[in-house]
Amino acid sequence: MSANSCLKIMSELNPNFDLPVSQLLSRMNISEKIGQMSQLAGAEGWIPEHIAAALRQGKLGSVINEVDLNTVNELQRIAVEESRLGIPLLIGRDVIHGFKTIFPIPLGQAASWSTEIVEQGARISALESSTCGVNWTFAPMIDISRDPRWGRIAESLGEDPYLCSALGVAMVKGFQGKNLNDPGAIAACAKHFAGYGASESGRDYNTANIPENELRNVYLPPFKAAADAGVATFMASFSDLNGVPASGNEWLMKQVLREEWDFSGFVVSDWDSIRQLTVHGFTDNDKDAAFEAANAGIDMEMVSRTYHDHLEALVTEGKIDIEQIDLMVGRILTLKYDLGLFDNPYTELTSLPKVLTEENLAAAKQAALKSCVLLKNSNNLLPISSQETNSIAVIGPMADDGYEQLGTWVFDGETQHSHTCLQAIKNLVGESVEVKYAKAIENTRSYNQEDFAQAVNIATAADVAVLFLGEESILSGEAHCRSSIDLPGCQEQLIDAIKATGTPIALVIMAGRPLTLSNIIDKVDSILYAWHPGTMGGPAIADLIFGVQSPSGKLPVTFPRNVGQIPLYYAQKHTGKPATNESFVHMNDIPERAAQTSLGMAATHLDTHFSALFHFGFGLSYSQFEYSNVELSQENLAIGDSLQISAQLSNTGSVDGEEVAQLYIRDLVGSVTRPVKELKGFQRVFLRAGETKIINFELSTDALAFYDRKMQLNAEAGRFQLWIGGCSEAPLQTEFNIVEKHHE
Repeated sequence: MSANSCLKIMSELNPNFDLPVSQLLSRMNISEKIGQMSQLAGAEGWIPEHIAAALRQGKLGSVINEVDLNTVNELQRIAVEESRLGIPLLIGRDVIHGFKTIFPIPLGQAASWSTEIVEQGARISALESSTCGVNWTFAPMIDISRDPRWGRIAESLGEDPYLCSALGVAMVKGFQGKNLNDPGAIAACAKHFAGYGASESGRDYNTANIPENELRNVYLPPFKAAADAGVATFMASFSDLNGVPASGNEWLMKQVLREEWDFSGFVVSDWDSIRQLTVHGFTDNDKDAAFEAANAGIDMEMVSRTYHDHLEALVTEGKIDIEQIDLMVGRILTLKYDLGLFDNPYTELTSLPKVLTEENLAAAKQAALKSCVLLKNSNNLLPISSQETNSIAVIGPMADDGYEQLGTWVFDGETQHSHTCLQAIKNLVGESVEVKYAKAIENTRSYNQEDFAQAVNIATAADVAVLFLGEESILSGEAHCRSSIDLPGCQEQLIDAIKATGTPIALVIMAGRPLTLSNIIDKVDSILYAWHPGTMGGPAIADLIFGVQSPSGKLPVTFPRNVGQIPLYYAQKHTGKPATNESFVHMNDIPERAAQTSLGMAATHLDTHFSALFHFGFGLSYSQFEYSNVELSQENLAIGDSLQISAQLSNTGSVDGEEVAQLYIRDLVGSVTRPVKELKGFQRVFLRAGETKIINFELSTDALAFYDRKMQLNAEAGRFQLWIGGCSEAPLQTEFNIVEKHHE
């Protein structure tokens, strides 16, 4: 193909391609183009000969998991100076919730309900990882996650499309900055496209069966929001979606992503997932797998080599058009130009800030502070008064473990930089309070109770016992799914032993998922859910325990009473037989040899209440907040209009604090059934004790649109309920109507 004909084709295929991209494509041979579509794993500090050879031959577009700066710069040097065309590399790394300064796990960050916190964390992560030559990260993970058995819920931003969209966009902005070629900006990657969070039984890599209407209304909106925000790349899911694995899903990648959303960035496979198309039973061999993935529009293959081995033959055989290859490679080259890699592929430390700075650590502490959720606080046990308390027993395997508090999927964070809870408590109280510590259990999975005696002894002598329990970081994350999500090991037995002393118990839980707490909730006085809080988890939790700060986190995901309720989420459908307290019948209340009836005739289980243990959006404070006087700018609005909403929020307690005000709606009648509630707005509001503020929301009819039975996105006329409050169970309610035209 001549240079002029290639330029003409590229212009027709994608007029957004800059001239340099088209010109470079016109000079590339087929093997160099396929090389750009290939990514290999680095060797962590040295360059294997097969990678060096591929670079010299122009047959490699990206390297993943190499963070030694000298090695990265040498990889770039070989690519730029020793290959025919001098095309620089994308250097990929999972920078999920921090690089050196580790922030709370994403699910924890979501509990902050703060776009500012999430964006700042991603910005710091980008700056720090850039110091090692990383220019591309595989985050945010914006899979809607409604099954806490799934290990990767830790990586998610929760169960709700609206919250996940807002926080996912914030993360994209943090990683990519204002301009991708600015120092410290790295390309983000929206993953996993799509439906991965609905994997059956909460088992990673499993099948996801999602009706198209549910897919469009629930699982796709965060990805659409990320695309609209300019995310540089997408990653295909491991799982199959309705029988078609995502890495070969032409409908998902072409029709939805390209045609409907007009996404112009590139799509990368997940690790080895193209080769796994054959394992799925979707293709017969690697060559077929390469065809299906390329035909679907997977632009770059991560780690496996089906493109390298078979794409050229597929082009020669006429099964894949060279114009399709050019389009895919053009997207990859465009990102490299956008990142400024052709101008300067090398990383110079003098142009970037240091890692683990005081400012970065302060930001990580703020993120942890605002992520912790106070679930229970009987008799106001928390905060503990250091003036009125003589002795504290600190107990549990998570109290002084800098590694475990970092959480899952942390490759570059280092234990020695963690500030643990035990250290922070001692630093905070100084000599004024006696602090005694007992680990009690070797790790969270242990069933060995031999060391309980020391914990019981110090608890008996203490004014209050603070237990640090949960699950180790390895128990959540990719491939780490659990069928039971109770506290593992003998932790419940430890709680029983401490409860028997009569000493009040404040329980701090560090975990990568919602745990089922029904069996222990009545045995403790307070529960502070800290997720895995990152590097600065200790000082943040200590500040909350002793009232330096008031908890303000809210749950981004529902906590079930038991695992049998899963999936359980607030935005469920009403059904034709909705569960109510009046209709609920527990199996223990059924008379022996009862007649065969339908009992309460409602959508419930016989052996547990239908409600959640803790609702989506829930979180206590050391103060109390009251909502009142909701007002609407109009009761009837036409499609295309916006509704102005205000309410009065008062801090009626004696402690300053932040409240997360939440706006929910219900579309009472739709052409497809609608959820009983949907989040449509939120804001953090700081109020001093006794202070009242007017909070305002704006709600457009566009925000009320949904995909109807014909898969068309429309807002429909009808009656709506609206709630404002501090939880999805907010009681303050009013109504409005959408009409076809302005109300006369």
